[in-house]
Amino acid sequence: MLENYLPILLFLVVALLFGIGSLAAGFVLGPRRPDDQKNSPFECGFEAFEDARMRFDVRYYLVAILFIIFDLEIAFLFPWAVVLENLGPQQFFAMIAMGVFLLILVVGFVYEWKKGALEWE
Repeated sequence: MLENYLPILLFLVVALLFGIGSLAAGFVLGPRRPDDQKNSPFECGFEAFEDARMRFDVRYYLVAILFIIFDLEIAFLFPWAVVLENLGPQQFFAMIAMGVFLLILVVGFVYEWKKGALEWE
């Protein structure tokens, strides 16, 4: 039974050695030319203007969560669209199920829009 896991173990060992070897080669063979500008902290291409531990506005997190939700919607939509033709008689039920899924997401989007979660002042 354990001999079935040997290819997986071998794959993990080779992947680990390849990853560590690549990192080690970068450190050993890479150029080292530090200067003040490379070692200085930066924020989006300009000098940092506040402490790194400053508090973010909650709207930033809300927009990030909304992006993740609608990004996952697309992740569910692509496989469904690929297999839709192959479903045969169940194609109608698949269309209804995806319609309900999209309706729930649209209702959530409209709710967030009406609450003003997408407005940035």
